[in-house]
Amino acid sequence: MPSSFLSLGISEARVAKLESIGFTEPTAIQEQAIPQLLAGADVLGQAQTGTGKTAAFALPILERLDLNSDSLQALILTPTRELAIQVGQALRSFNTKPGAKILTVYGGSDISRQMIQLERGVHVVVGTPGRVIDLMERGKLKLENLSWFVLDEADEMLNMGFIQDVERILVTTPSTKQSTFFSATMPPAVKRLVKNFLKSPVTVKVESQDSTPTRIDQQIYLVPYHLTKEEALLPILEYEAPASALIFVRTKDSASRLTEVLQSSGHSVDEYHGNLSQSQREALLRRFRNQQVRWVVATDIAARGLDIDGLTHVFNLDIPDDPERYVHRIGRTGRAGKKGIAITLISGKERYKLRQLEQQVGMPLPPQPLPNVAQIQERRIGRFTEQILEALTGERLASFLPLVSQLVEDYDPQAIAAAALQLAYTQLQSDKAEQAALQVLAKQPHSPEGGRGRDRDGGGGSYSGRPIKRGQGGNGSRSGGRDGGGRDGGGRDGGGRDGGGYDSRRSSSGRDRAPIPAPVKY
Repeated sequence: MPSSFLSLGISEARVAKLESIGFTEPTAIQEQAIPQLLAGADVLGQAQTGTGKTAAFALPILERLDLNSDSLQALILTPTRELAIQVGQALRSFNTKPGAKILTVYGGSDISRQMIQLERGVHVVVGTPGRVIDLMERGKLKLENLSWFVLDEADEMLNMGFIQDVERILVTTPSTKQSTFFSATMPPAVKRLVKNFLKSPVTVKVESQDSTPTRIDQQIYLVPYHLTKEEALLPILEYEAPASALIFVRTKDSASRLTEVLQSSGHSVDEYHGNLSQSQREALLRRFRNQQVRWVVATDIAARGLDIDGLTHVFNLDIPDDPERYVHRIGRTGRAGKKGIAITLISGKERYKLRQLEQQVGMPLPPQPLPNVAQIQERRIGRFTEQILEALTGERLASFLPLVSQLVEDYDPQAIAAAALQLAYTQLQSDKAEQAALQVLAKQPHSPEGGRGRDRDGGGGSYSGRPIKRGQGGNGSRSGGRDGGGRDGGGRDGGGRDGGGYDSRRSSSGRDRAPIPAPVKY
């Protein structure tokens, strides 16, 4: 039987607060860490992003805060501004004591306001090492009465060159404090930090196989040699149509380049990297959380701590050199019991990295070819069908019934429905984005003579080796329309500009109807 927060030692009032925000059962890392921290032990936690480690250290601190004192009691260090903001928000959401004062400090924010708040008295500070040291040097952040110290994502502190700053802060803290370190991995420098600053720590760990849960569908796409990864991503995005996605790249330049490609293809996307000012980052995050922008292209360092509710997809334009970083990336989807999709693009030269990745996640990840035109259209029709079914049960349906009654006097009901669906489908799809994806799929590999094919093949987007000439048939060819009829010879339903298309009007008797066309096949 799974444990409850109450059985772990969390107060009834806080358990009620947790349940109100959707926390009903503790995660594995919380089950292990919370009782140890409430008992006063130093804790070394090894857990990946998305395992609930923030609540694991935040809840015991909040349980034991002394609101009768205005001195600083807890300091939580994070490697990035974004993670500091996230942890600060979590602490406030878990808090049940109106008098608890929680302050988040990081570079790029107004330091004068932070100094004023510290002078007035703060119980918990969450911050980045640079800003914490700045406030200490100004005499505003005083650690002599500190009761708890938390180092979150210690391995990232090392990767970003902050370990010396962390040590500089730690040596000024009282030896009586209780310390907690969390790290996804344990490189030698982090182990030395543990040895020097933790007192007989209790180690709690979530095994790596739990960090890539089955609710995340991991997919690998093999990029054809004649396409760039930026190009190959376009048909995948058109196929998946993610509602909310993070797309990871290696560098800031790569982020800018990919963002430009996606924006020029008609997608709602923006870039997120270290060149943005803090105000620009916060504005983008607000737009992302409010679904004003659907996708964000980000670098690893900038994205540390990003926690977006309802993130459906994570894309990796490259396999990270460190397989552990891959787990960090994909852990941003499939949270809180929801399903997520993680998609990685690889070139033929990167197959060796794929083998390393399979060893890390403990499961085979077979590469698959890019989706073709027929598959993309099938997915589109499927999504459109779901929207139709939702509309049939919606409240606004009744307002259109008088119009249908009027039209049905002159037109076949089936034709009216088809016309309405055609209009709605045209408005729903992003023609610019679709055309960009189809243009990628139309590209053909270099022929033996070194030339590139330019015509779309007749098999729904997969390369057949034979360019289709104008006037020839074939599904998906430019000359043949979607079901084989050319511009002058049929269009979608066999009745092109000069052909005899489907006459949807009733006969003069009102009873004889024109024959219904065969369903369109995509």
